Amino acid sequence: MKPPTLLLLFPLLSPALAWLPMEDWESGNVTTSGGESECVCSVFLPDNVFPADRVQHMQQVTKDLMLEVEIHMNKLVHYKGKLEIFLGELKELSVRVAMLESDPDKYIKLDFELLRIELREFEALVSQLKESLNSSSPAFDNLYTEIHNMSLIVDQLETYDKNNLEVIRIEFAKLQRKLEECLREEDILNPDIGNCNHTGIMSVSRPMLVQLNAHLNAGYRFGGWGKDSKPVRGHESMYWYGAYSTPSVYEFYLYSNYNKLILRSSFTHHGLPQGYEGTGNNYIIHGNTVYYQAAKPFRMSKLNLTNSVYSHREITKASERFTYTYSPNQYLDFSADEKGLWVMYATEQAKGKMIIAKIDEKSFGIEDEWTTSAFKPLVGNAFMVCGVMYATRPGDLRTEEIFYSYDTKTGEERHMSIPLQKFQESFVNLHYNPTDQKLYMYNDGYYVSYNVRFNKE
Repeated sequence: MKPPTLLLLFPLLSPALAWLPMEDWESGNVTTSGGESECVCSVFLPDNVFPADRVQHMQQVTKDLMLEVEIHMNKLVHYKGKLEIFLGELKELSVRVAMLESDPDKYIKLDFELLRIELREFEALVSQLKESLNSSSPAFDNLYTEIHNMSLIVDQLETYDKNNLEVIRIEFAKLQRKLEECLREEDILNPDIGNCNHTGIMSVSRPMLVQLNAHLNAGYRFGGWGKDSKPVRGHESMYWYGAYSTPSVYEFYLYSNYNKLILRSSFTHHGLPQGYEGTGNNYIIHGNTVYYQAAKPFRMSKLNLTNSVYSHREITKASERFTYTYSPNQYLDFSADEKGLWVMYATEQAKGKMIIAKIDEKSFGIEDEWTTSAFKPLVGNAFMVCGVMYATRPGDLRTEEIFYSYDTKTGEERHMSIPLQKFQESFVNLHYNPTDQKLYMYNDGYYVSYNVRFNKE
């Protein structure tokens, strides 16, 4: 059976809540009686804010549950039990959202409807995985019921605390990191980074919705986010972000790591001066350099973030008449993969068909070009992986389809149908990052990412 993709959803939360201390999170490996190793990540909610008449009861229930957990967890097979546990932990958030919404005066405004949508998406995913793994246990079901009941009490008591918003965002980010580390140790997530010993994309995981953009404004529909696809020494963990209310490009934010991106803290701001602004949103950061489409005059531009030096190149054949389905003014689409740096565009000579061009990073010139059969106005977006261009097209409101590929090494064109689920209908800045083999999407104001699986040779 192909191992499922585990996704941890980060609901949109306000920056005012701070109640989960770091020491209340636990992660580790458990060895079953069969000798197999499994990974467990757990979160224990503190009880120091509860009314005194319930503290003793809660402590006793907790001790009993911990004993049962120790007994039954040893009986779970491989990582199936983890799915059950995380289903419970995510379902408890639904209760929290409902209670927060019932008393909005105690908290700042949140997009509750979006939170419910996100939670339902995750619950549906875990339920599907649970069914596909056929992992049912009466003992575990009983244990889950007790945990869930206790969680309801905790949520009710949580309403006593009025200042609980900041650290929950931190702790869920830590939980995600710990989960991914454990899964990698179990070879559940073990991508062959930097290599192209495969025959192309096999599938794409369900989307992981991180959160609303750093401006906390759904009106910032245009923009992008991701990692440096060729990080310089000391910046391997850097994330970048930029967002705008129009298809413009005039500023970027750099965060030293993922947690700072999520918390919107300790960032470096880079604003483009007048005359250097861009348009369209398929820009990337590669080698600590921003590659973007300049507005006036129309050309490809780059900003070296190390020395703040700008460079420009015109592509005379590139047309300003053909853009992607969702992206106004998106005439130049930058992409980076294991083979280097690329730019994609359409020309009048090719009658709107997409052209793939390889960029020489030193001269910032075009090394070579390939003409594809993909008509750009019908394409949602495109990206490069191991020298192969993949193009998407709209399916329905919540589904995109990777339908076409062009191999620059062999000239081979292929048609396929690989679903790409979305949280919102339109999106911009879809690109692949070779450092973690993920797709990064800016989905109508929200950070979304996907794991990519390949057909092995």
